[in-house]
Amino acid sequence: MGLERAWAAELALREVEMRAGPAGAEHEVDREHVWTVLDGDLRGHTDGEALLFRAGDTLRRQPDTPGQIAAVTDARAIVASPAGPRVTTSEGGSRLIPWAA
Repeated sequence: MGLERAWAAELALREVEMRAGPAGAEHEVDREHVWTVLDGDLRGHTDGEALLFRAGDTLRRQPDTPGQIAAVTDARAIVASPAGPRVTTSEGGSRLIPWAA
């Protein structure tokens, strides 16, 4: 039939909920991420530039570029990326992104 209830082998698609407040450490992702904001406001920061994203906006997070995404207000987004992405923090730690593994 070609349809099943399972995770995709090559694509991670997740709903992410973020509380308003301070962002985590600046970090890099090793694969492209595409965020579509469902509710609330997010601020994306990379290369000294900060952009505000509101419900209905879509942002692309480029791989291997330091940055961060923070919730200006409580927010929800759908995030798509290739499966199994890793994040590297400014402190030098590297790990799988739990929601996209």
